[in-house]
Amino acid sequence: MTGTQEFERTLGRRTVVAAVGAAGLAVALTACGGSEDGSSDSVRENGAEAGAGADGSAELAKTADIPEGGGKLLDSEGVVITQPKAGEFKAFSSKCTHQGCSVVGVTDGSIVCPCHNSKFSVTDGSVQAGPATQPLPAVSITVEGDVIKKA
Repeated sequence: MTGTQEFERTLGRRTVVAAVGAAGLAVALTACGGSEDGSSDSVRENGAEAGAGADGSAELAKTADIPEGGGKLLDSEGVVITQPKAGEFKAFSSKCTHQGCSVVGVTDGSIVCPCHNSKFSVTDGSVQAGPATQPLPAVSITVEGDVIKKA
């Protein structure tokens, strides 16, 4: 087999594996996409990427968009931003540390993963209920006026 034929065969396998993986991810995300009763004190954003500010950092949200005691899931950024108490904003990875599912938002003061019902603190990302054993990783943000940006 020539080098070109081997490359094409390998590329073909990789393409199939990537396509199957993408399809599986799409099914998993669809299955994880919302609460059964529709109740949540969070805001979920599935829109386009936020624009960059003058300093080059991307605007994630407006402070008014983040409810006190709640949060906002930014799917496109892989981030959940919370406001544990008035004027205090925190950000965490939206990937559950148990099996990597995307959290669905903030309900009753906890960041919730729908896959196995792990819950995380809106204050520090620590585990409130398992099976997750590791906290959500913090994401660095800055608040400038009424704009929240990645740091």
